[in-house]
Amino acid sequence: MVGIVIVSHSNKVAEGIKELAGQMAADVPMVAAGGTSDGRLGTDVEKIMNAIQEVYSEDGVVILFDLGSAYMNSEMAIECLPEDMQKNIEIVDTALVEGAVSAAVESSINGTLESVKQSVAAMSLGKMP
Repeated sequence: MVGIVIVSHSNKVAEGIKELAGQMAADVPMVAAGGTSDGRLGTDVEKIMNAIQEVYSEDGVVILFDLGSAYMNSEMAIECLPEDMQKNIEIVDTALVEGAVSAAVESSINGTLESVKQSVAAMSLGKMP
């Protein structure tokens, strides 16, 4: 099953989105990686990397994010992982709440990494370069 990492500058936002998406797809491996390690607003490369490792499987992982630096820190987190893992991890540009719910539902029906990405493609917000 494709794992999902929700990256937000706010731990409360990330946890709330995980809770909401989990109501629609309780069995999907999903982690909230919000805020910094010391509880401030922001994002944390190590926290994101640990979240990826927590939900990682050969099926893949999608990372959903809120703002630009969350994207940059997600990229850095991926770069810190072994190359064989990196090829199965995708950062996806989508509306965070709606995208998390759609990705979770698609993953829950044994969707592939590609089908999970496609399930949220129409909600792209142009957040990635």
